[in-house]
Amino acid sequence: MSDAELKVLDGTHLRGVDLSLPDADAPFTGANILDIAHSRASASLFGLSLPHSLKASTLTRLRTTDVDAFLSAEYAPDKASAILRDYVTAIADQLRDNPLVVSILDGSTLRMLLEDEDDFAMLAENLFTDLDVEEEGKISKSEIRNALVQMGVEMGVPSFSEFPQLNDLLRKHGVDGEEKLGQAQFAQLLQSVLQDLEVELSKENVVSIQNVQIFNGSKLRQLLGNEHELNSTVEKALREKQEAKDSLRNTEIIRNFLKRNAKELGLPVAEADEYEAVFADIAKEKDGVELDKEELAKLVKDILEKFADQLEVNPVYQDLA
Repeated sequence: MSDAELKVLDGTHLRGVDLSLPDADAPFTGANILDIAHSRASASLFGLSLPHSLKASTLTRLRTTDVDAFLSAEYAPDKASAILRDYVTAIADQLRDNPLVVSILDGSTLRMLLEDEDDFAMLAENLFTDLDVEEEGKISKSEIRNALVQMGVEMGVPSFSEFPQLNDLLRKHGVDGEEKLGQAQFAQLLQSVLQDLEVELSKENVVSIQNVQIFNGSKLRQLLGNEHELNSTVEKALREKQEAKDSLRNTEIIRNFLKRNAKELGLPVAEADEYEAVFADIAKEKDGVELDKEELAKLVKDILEKFADQLEVNPVYQDLA
């Protein structure tokens, strides 16, 4: 999938959302307030429907213990406005702590593909070859449906479940028939279908959450800004230094500690190249030097700062599957 179709929702899109309440003669119920909040948030997040887990955890942040009572309770405009503000702010904070990566299929990838005649011709040829399992040199017209499935979101094509209009579009092109197509005919039909799909997606984008975790340094920044948690992390790393074999270098000890606690600290998995980039220069300077406790603690903090800086500039995306 092109990077242009991936967006990171980290709460920043919600910081300027409209928090005004509509004019109303009657008080607002908690359910009314949440409906307004979800609608405003969705509009600011490219039309994404907020996941149930995000809504539930946001209510928890607001210390709403009796959800049913909150939903049915009535609030005067001033109180309702405060609840709306706090709820949207809590959603933004949730996304700051646990960003979502979404794909936005707006037809741009298909447009680029169709504009490059050579790339499209190669794609059509590869799809035809894959679908011509009998190697007859001809396939059923209905195989266009499978071609779209094979292309998938990586090439800007939404799933049929996410974009049911695809079925109408295929019917328009008579794709459900069993007429046989040669490679050139298949390529021509595929091109026509994709051109129409590109137009439809430009009118109605398809937004979906990706099973991807992003490491952009935000969680590390929170740690670095919390003196108590930071000191606790440093103390754990120092204990590893005391328990480590004498043969291990300073950076090896810290690196091993970060790898084992990557998830808790908001770091990418140990295999990521980012570890090499952070430790390469530091190892040359600090390994082979005897560091006291204060110097080692500073080294841990410096390494975390460097990680945060690097991830902020070059975020790392990792598949959760």
